[in-house]
Amino acid sequence: MKRTIAVSSALIFAALAVAGATEESLPSIRGLSRSDLLQYHGKNGQIGRASTPKEWASRRAEALKAFQSIAGPLPGDEKRCALDVKIDEEVDCGSYVRRAISYASEPGSRTTAFLCIPKTALTGKPAHGVLCLHPTENNIGYKVVVGLGGKPHRQYASELAERGMVTIAPSYVQLAQYQPDLKALGYQSGTMKAIWDNIRAMDLLDALPFVIHGRYAAIGHSLGGHNAIYTAVNDDRIQVVVSSCGFDSFLDYYGGKINGWTQERYMPKLADYLEHAEDVPFDFYELVACLAPRKFFANAPLRDANFRWDSVDRILAAARPVYALHGAEANIKVTHPDSEHDFPDTERFAAYDWIQSGLVETK
Repeated sequence: MKRTIAVSSALIFAALAVAGATEESLPSIRGLSRSDLLQYHGKNGQIGRASTPKEWASRRAEALKAFQSIAGPLPGDEKRCALDVKIDEEVDCGSYVRRAISYASEPGSRTTAFLCIPKTALTGKPAHGVLCLHPTENNIGYKVVVGLGGKPHRQYASELAERGMVTIAPSYVQLAQYQPDLKALGYQSGTMKAIWDNIRAMDLLDALPFVIHGRYAAIGHSLGGHNAIYTAVNDDRIQVVVSSCGFDSFLDYYGGKINGWTQERYMPKLADYLEHAEDVPFDFYELVACLAPRKFFANAPLRDANFRWDSVDRILAAARPVYALHGAEANIKVTHPDSEHDFPDTERFAAYDWIQSGLVETK
């Protein structure tokens, strides 16, 4: 039996009570409340409380700067070379064609990806584009999201193509056959390299005549779930974000034991905070709020051993006033299936509906 719910005040307060957490007990982040996200540092350094989106933009900028202090700086035009797309294989999948491609994400680095194109798009009906980011998969990598093996319930790139959307699914850094030399390319983290690869994948969508340009969705499970958030906060072409089993607070991740985040393909600088996760200068509390007013869908199973559903609810409760400040409180949705670390059919299909409706709304 599954349970699917939306964020409500009663649920949030119940979750806080179970966890023994209150707004006052959460450690601050860079001197600001972790849960009252309307707090911001004014020009004189004093703490104010945002009453307009313009005022909150100050905290947003500070949060992104903190994120980049760990992940490294976001590349600029110096890495935006010609994409030089190459098609290695094309397969007829019935209602769509699947192309195995590679593109020049930057000088000295090519990224492999799948591009799934509905036949209706190829025959003259432009389609919306979706960035499909795969979970941790060290054997077949990005193939899992087009249904070519791996665990079930991860084939969102192929299923969205069947629904009439153009999907692009890049490989993630240092998984399976995609092994770029991060240090040689000048990256501080695999996270930032992945963000750049994803940004370039959207540049590729922008160049395709059968894609509706400039507004996309991003969807991902687990690793793909936080990869979607990271990419969206750095590129506002992403108008709809779906994160399945992709995050909780660093305070709650295995009780603050953040070792899993410190590998080279993620963010090695987080190793500086192994004994004091509360001092990490950014958290998903702020990153989710940084998505406002864009549509955000979170799948947080009740028995996920990686990311706690109650932590997700606390984060969304904190982000909701920021969304309300932007007049977009209804743009947050969360589901809680009674499952483990998974993206079950009911929740996955609901996420597809969220993407389709969200992209239509942004026309």
